[in-house]
Amino acid sequence: MRIVIAPDAFKGTVAADAAAGALAEGWLGVRPGDEVVGLPLADGGEGTLDAVARAVPAAVRVPVLGAPGPDGRPVDTAWLRLPDGTGVVELAAVSGLPLMAAPDPMGAHTAGLGVVVGAALRAGVSALVVAVGGSASTDGGAGALAALGARFRDLDDKELPYGGGALARLSAIDTTGLATPPPGGVQILTDVTNPLLGPTGAAAVFGPQKGASAADVTALDAGLARLAALLGGDPAAAGAGAAGGTAYGFAAAWKASIVPGSIRVAELAGLPDALAGADLVITGEGRFDATSTHGKVVGTVLDLAHHGSGVPVALVAGSVAAPLPAGVVAATDLTRLAGSTAAAQADAAHWLRRAGAVLAERFDLGHTD
Repeated sequence: MRIVIAPDAFKGTVAADAAAGALAEGWLGVRPGDEVVGLPLADGGEGTLDAVARAVPAAVRVPVLGAPGPDGRPVDTAWLRLPDGTGVVELAAVSGLPLMAAPDPMGAHTAGLGVVVGAALRAGVSALVVAVGGSASTDGGAGALAALGARFRDLDDKELPYGGGALARLSAIDTTGLATPPPGGVQILTDVTNPLLGPTGAAAVFGPQKGASAADVTALDAGLARLAALLGGDPAAAGAGAAGGTAYGFAAAWKASIVPGSIRVAELAGLPDALAGADLVITGEGRFDATSTHGKVVGTVLDLAHHGSGVPVALVAGSVAAPLPAGVVAATDLTRLAGSTAAAQADAAHWLRRAGAVLAERFDLGHTD
């Protein structure tokens, strides 16, 4: 059999590449003669760069040293140059929430993202793919755009400080010095469809996850509304609220397209080609629930495998909390396998290996339900 193993990260527990490796090890322990292809994926957030780099061996990591992190402290990071000249940038690697020394919902910013994008532009990329999941800020991408040459001014015509909290004082935006996007355009990869503003927008939905109080959320939403009034674009667009509105900022200022991250990463990683001739694809994530088939890695794999190529899908999840969709022929719940959530999380690699073995045993015996 030819098996493709294409999981997302089991967030907070094990990265996608480690999960794929453990599942493969477990499968091959039972069926050593099978061909197993590991293809760890991501949804446009943390791990996107690694997923693409692993799948495209000719890709080159280009370091960027000392970029400003979301709280201003320097971060050493990198972007990825693909063989066709496309640059891939991951927001989480330079402006992500885990890089904060302490939550600062009003002051956190995306300036570092702009520095990395600028480095890719100076290197002559033909197009840009920017994965924006996992941000620490709610600044509408203003920090990134400022680092790329835009000027944000307050009522006293002074340079506006970084951070979403300052946007309420925004008076004018000058984009004459803004860097020009690459000739092949810019894609913003997101894993959400929220608009920029309102009760389902960037501040209301994601601000509390970044430490924002109710008062902070109100102020941040007002600041984003001020930004939208001056920058233009479409704040109601699906996905505009991704990464604290960073998707909106790039769409408005650079006419970047906002696309589902999991689909684009799967394409960049070569999943459609990997599925050719496959007998089974194994995918997985930390929790399979009703949202898993909408814009996430598991849903994308299911669409491309079952609906697109007719390849059956097996699912491995930390917990399975929703009915299995059509096309999923087998599922393994790590919590049940380990006996408890704590046990599954304490040694996730072990239980993923065991899950791979369990699936292989089922197929070895012809049991796929």
